[in-house]
Amino acid sequence: MSNINYDELMKPVIGFLGCETPTAWLDMAVDNLDILMQDHANCEKKAASTAMNLMFRYSFFSDLQIKLAQLVREEMLHYEQVLELMAKRGQEWTAISAGRYAGGLRKEVRTYEPEALIDILVIGAFVEARSCERFYALAPRVDEELGRYYRYLLKSESRHYEDYLSLAMDVATTSKLKNPKEDIQERIDHIREVEKNLISSPDELFRFHSGVPVQAA
Repeated sequence: MSNINYDELMKPVIGFLGCETPTAWLDMAVDNLDILMQDHANCEKKAASTAMNLMFRYSFFSDLQIKLAQLVREEMLHYEQVLELMAKRGQEWTAISAGRYAGGLRKEVRTYEPEALIDILVIGAFVEARSCERFYALAPRVDEELGRYYRYLLKSESRHYEDYLSLAMDVATTSKLKNPKEDIQERIDHIREVEKNLISSPDELFRFHSGVPVQAA
C-alpha cells in the first residue's frame, strides 16, 4: 500500500466531482466520529443493497451482472470491516436516520428506460466518487488506525465510480440510443451540479454525505 501515490489516484476522482468537501464538514466529522462511522456502515450496506437490486431488476445486462456482483462483495466486506472497527472501539451499532443526499440525487432519475437505469448508474458513480474524496480528505485528520483504513478504501472506491460510468455507457450503447456519449455527458453535467449543491449548501443533519453543517453537534 505504501507504494500507492494517493494524490495521483485521486486526481480523476476530484476532477469528476463539482467541488471538494467543505472544511466545515471535515471539522464536524472529526468531532463526531461515532456518527460518521455508523453512517459509513449504513452507506456500505445500502450500496450493496442497491447493486443487488439492480442485478435482479436488470438481469438481461450480462456485463452489469458481473461488475455489480463484484461490487456487492466488496461493499459487504467494507460493511463488515467498519462494524469490526466500531466494535474494537467499543461503539455499538445504532439505527440513525438517513440524510438528504441519496434522496436528493434520486429525484433526478428519469422515469423511462433505459434512461432511468443510466441515471441510476451515473448517480452511483457520483456517490462512490464522493465517498472516495471524503475518505481521502479525512485520512490525515483522524487517528492512525482509521486513517490507514480510509486510505485502504481509496483504490476500490475509485474503481467503483469508474465501473458505474462504464456500465452507464454500456447500457446506452446496447440500448442503441442515438448519441450515447452526448446523453451520458449531459446527465453527468446535470447530476454534478445537483450533487455539488447538496455538498456545498447548509445541512441540518450531519451524515457521511451531508452538506455544510449549520451548527455544531
